[in-house]
Amino acid sequence: MGVRLMVVDDHRLLAEALASALKLRGHRVLAAAAPTAGAAELVVSRAPEVCLMGTAAPAEPGVFDPVVRIKRERPQVAVVVLGPVPSPRGIAAAFAAGASGYVRHDERIEGVERAMVKARAGEAAVAPQLLQGAFTELLNPAAQPDDEGQRLLRLLTPREVEVLVRVAEGEDTRLIAAGMGIAPSTARTHVQRVLMKLGVGSRLEAAALAARTGLLERAVLIRRRGAGGAEAGNGAGPGAGPREGRASS
Repeated sequence: MGVRLMVVDDHRLLAEALASALKLRGHRVLAAAAPTAGAAELVVSRAPEVCLMGTAAPAEPGVFDPVVRIKRERPQVAVVVLGPVPSPRGIAAAFAAGASGYVRHDERIEGVERAMVKARAGEAAVAPQLLQGAFTELLNPAAQPDDEGQRLLRLLTPREVEVLVRVAEGEDTRLIAAGMGIAPSTARTHVQRVLMKLGVGSRLEAAALAARTGLLERAVLIRRRGAGGAEAGNGAGPGAGPREGRASS
């Protein structure tokens, strides 16, 4: 029997892709929405059995506030968080807010389905290896090693970082150009360079790779710092490149 669910994510492209895949597998998707900031009101009004909630920054303060409201007003709704390779603090924050599960963004669709069914049944839906990794890190804290997300981030210019975030949010070339104040041809060139540097063949692959490696989480934080700091000038540095003002999608 299919699950009645909603998919919400700050990055519309990921939400819609996952929703489409789950529909094809016989589940009833009530909505695929972005951003997660407005998810609580939508979930409360639609009352799905399960809410899949994507986040690129599970350890960021306040990111699970929508989960708290959902569980307060619709306690029967099971929330499963979709996120990057989690830190112990990220997993703890998700469950403390009331989530029923945590699934990595790069999990196969069968794994997402299993988590949905377990959560609907009132069980905790988290892979044992994720818990083992979290407990290992808690018991044996160490300096953060260099990782794939950091390596990929070093390949991108500040402008390409902003383009990657906009791609993950589902913006097309026209919206990217308008939001960044550049010509569509320039935006198209930036997108192609991002795909080439990441070694992927499509925007969806770029968004999935960025989420899986933690690159997207870092890119979002860089973009926010840039928006709240210096003016967007010549793009020579993370604080000077990205700027706000994009058209809402």
